Amino acid sequence: MKASPSARSWIAAGVRHELLMRAMPALRHDMASPVSLIRMSLLMLRRQVAASPPDAAACEQRVGQVDEQLGMLISSMRGLRDWELGGDDDGVTRAALVRQCAGLMRAAFDLNGIALEIDAAFEADEDGAPMWRDAPGLRYLLLGALCHLHDSVPEIGLVRVAAEGDAGIVVNAESRPADGARPEMVPHRAPRSLAIDAVSLQSLADDLGRAIRIERDAVHLDLRVG
Repeated sequence: MKASPSARSWIAAGVRHELLMRAMPALRHDMASPVSLIRMSLLMLRRQVAASPPDAAACEQRVGQVDEQLGMLISSMRGLRDWELGGDDDGVTRAALVRQCAGLMRAAFDLNGIALEIDAAFEADEDGAPMWRDAPGLRYLLLGALCHLHDSVPEIGLVRVAAEGDAGIVVNAESRPADGARPEMVPHRAPRSLAIDAVSLQSLADDLGRAIRIERDAVHLDLRVG
């Protein structure tokens, strides 16, 4: 029986949830780091205030540090709204999109012995670069491509992200050389029921209205609305 439009939307929603869960460790780290720094700064401030006489300049410096760290925390919390689809956003450049997704996935890839390489051409893709609408959707799509290759390419050892034309991104995966495979570095894969397979990734792209091409060891993304 063919899936109804509602069912297809639920499938895409499930894929987005799985991708958000995979990105959550990096998001938690971004929020927890300022909290730890704030606690340390407050401890030092308490000691400085208790000194006799208190060092006013040092106290003022600590207060400034706490204020700066609170700003970092608030910025991270506000960033959670950037995952909501359907809202107004200012768009995102191709280079910024790649940096964001690489930052969210790099630690997980490194822990699994997978190198994540970003084409240096993205560094020069900022000045005057076009802004692509629906940044949350594009983030989900690129994360989906990264996780699909992670889950599906046997003995994966390298993932490379490069520009393709004026409005595309290609993500390639390479298997680890036979003599370079180490048992302790075998990638941890999601349970089969939660793996981002080709059908799941295509469902996500269709729901977001984006064109993708999925190959055995590569995914081609088009940032333009399909």
